[in-house]
Amino acid sequence: MQENVTIVPDVSERSRAVVRAGFIGIATNLVLVAFKTVIGVLTHSIAITNDAINNLTDAGSAFITIVGTKLSMKPADRDHPFGHGRVEYLTTIMIGLIVGGVGVSSLVESVRGILNPVTPTYPPVSLLIIAAATLVKVFLGIYYRSESVRLDSDTLKAAAADSLTDSLLSLSTLVAAFSYLVFNVSIEAWVAGLIALIIIKTAWEILSDALDEILGTRIDKDLARDIKETVSSIEGVQGAYDLLLIDFGPRRLSGSVHIEVDENLSAHEIDRISRKIVEQVFTKHQVFLHTIGIYCTNSVESSDLTKIHEALDEILITSPYVLEIHGLYLEEATRTVTFDTVISFEAKNREAERDAVVQKIAERFPDYTFVGLLDTDFTG
Repeated sequence: MQENVTIVPDVSERSRAVVRAGFIGIATNLVLVAFKTVIGVLTHSIAITNDAINNLTDAGSAFITIVGTKLSMKPADRDHPFGHGRVEYLTTIMIGLIVGGVGVSSLVESVRGILNPVTPTYPPVSLLIIAAATLVKVFLGIYYRSESVRLDSDTLKAAAADSLTDSLLSLSTLVAAFSYLVFNVSIEAWVAGLIALIIIKTAWEILSDALDEILGTRIDKDLARDIKETVSSIEGVQGAYDLLLIDFGPRRLSGSVHIEVDENLSAHEIDRISRKIVEQVFTKHQVFLHTIGIYCTNSVESSDLTKIHEALDEILITSPYVLEIHGLYLEEATRTVTFDTVISFEAKNREAERDAVVQKIAERFPDYTFVGLLDTDFTG
C-alpha cells in the first residue's frame, strides 16, 4: 500500500472566481432593489415593491454563495482532515430551499388569484420596469450558468436557476399583460401558477443533485476510464481495477486503485510504481490517489492456470450479474486460487452470486481451493 504522500488540489483560483460571481450577483440585485423600490414608492405599485423584495432575497442567495465558498476554502484541520469543500453542497441546498420557497409562495398566490380573480391593471411604467428587470435577470442567469460550467460549481448552477426562474416569473407578468391588453383576457394567475410549478421542479432538482453529492454518487465513466488508462500505461502495471473515488467537494476527488504487478517485483520497485501512479494521475486528472492496492500475478503461466482462466471467462460470459473477474493468482504451494468477482447491484443477492461463481469453478477443478472475494462496481 502507498499512503504516505499528501497532495491537495489547488482550488483557490476557482474559489475566488465563484466569490467574484457572487459579488456581481449581489451588486446587480441591489441595483434592481434600489431602482424598483424608488419606482414602486413613486407609482404606489405594490407589485413593483414586492418584486424589489424578491430581488433582495436573490442578493441574499448571492451572499450565501460567497459565505459558503469562503468557508469551503478553509484548510484541512484536525477535526476536518479532508478539508471543508463539502460546505459548497450545503450552500447549494440553502439556495435550493430559497428557490423552492419562491415557487411555493408563487403557487399559493396563483391559486388565490384563480379562486378570487380581480381586474388587473398594467401601468406602462410598470411593464417597462418588469421588462428591463427580466432582461437583467436573464443575463445574470446566463452569466451564472456559464461560470458554473467553467468552474464546476453546483452553487452557481443553483444561483443560475434562481435568476432564470425569477425572469420566468417576470416574463409571465408580461405575457399576462399582453393577453389582457390585446384580447381582454386575464390569464395572469394561470400563467404564474404554471411558472410556479416549474420553479418548484427546479428547486427539487437543485436539492436532489446536492444531496446526491453529499451521499456519494457513481463517478463519471469517462473520468474513471481515463484514470485507469493512465495507471495502466505506467511501466510495470499489468492492469488497473477497483478504482474508488470520494468527493470531498468540487475538484477535490480522492481515492484508491488496485493494480496488477508481477509477483517477482521487489518492494522498492512496487514503491516506485506506486509513487509514479500518484504523481501522474494527479498531474493529468487532478485526482489524488492516496492508496495503491496490489494484486500480484503469476510470473509463470501453468497449464492449469490457463484452464482456470478460460473457465472463469466462460462463467463471466454466461452469468448475467457477474461484471468482471480479476486479481487471479495461483499459490502453487497450497494449491489455492484467489480472485475478485465484481457483482452487479441488480443482483438480488450479491453474495449468493459470488458463491455460485466459486462453486462452479471449484466443481471443475476439485484439486484446488478457490477463494473468491466479492467486489463492488464503483465506476461501471
